[in-house]
Amino acid sequence: MTMHNATIDTGLPAIVCRNLAKTYGEDETTVHALRGIDLAIRPSELMMLVGPSGCGKTTLISIIAGILDKSGGDCQVFGEDLSAMDPGQRTAWRRDHAGFVFQSFNLMPALTATENVAIPLLIRGTPHREALERAADMLNRVGLADRRHARPRQLSGGQQQRVAIGRALVHEPRLVVCDEPTSALDHETGYQVMEVLRSVATAGDRTLVVVTHDERIFEFADSIARMDDGRITGVTPGFTNGAPARKPQ
Repeated sequence: MTMHNATIDTGLPAIVCRNLAKTYGEDETTVHALRGIDLAIRPSELMMLVGPSGCGKTTLISIIAGILDKSGGDCQVFGEDLSAMDPGQRTAWRRDHAGFVFQSFNLMPALTATENVAIPLLIRGTPHREALERAADMLNRVGLADRRHARPRQLSGGQQQRVAIGRALVHEPRLVVCDEPTSALDHETGYQVMEVLRSVATAGDRTLVVVTHDERIFEFADSIARMDDGRITGVTPGFTNGAPARKPQ
């Protein structure tokens, strides 16, 4: 079996998928979303998953993050098989170890930027004052210190995405998954958001997996995994590894 692995150092992979499969439905209604995925992602790596709509990218990151169950094969995340956990254990794992960034931002409209960022900490039981202080510090790190009291409707799309990034990172997760984080943004704003995401999220041996159709941000990748019809068709180095990322075919 060939393992598609963008090697950055000699350390162990953070995420390893072997012959990973996911199906929906039964008999004549069966849909094969993943058809034997082999993939390894290293600590501190930003891997982008690219490919046509419906090829399985979002399904793959959902299994990696413990949101969906696999149908077959193996997926180890930091040495753990999330599918072996009961629902409560998996929820606790996501709470403690995963951060999520989505295209739609998903901010709470009645809360300030600081309060939105503090949500993961409050869920974990962090005292309210400490949570707000840590959230304010995170907003400073993503360049929004002067907007910490603003509510989502008072922020631009790029600013809202920065708040969402701050919320995803404030609890210092080891895994960050992003589903089309720049597709709703113009080129300059999307570029700025990726600069923030890469500089903040890759610190401290975090692993990032970014699903995207946005070729404008490929240069931020350490590696680019191409998918088609539920399979990994190849992994190429990104710009950050010293070689230009090759445009998916």
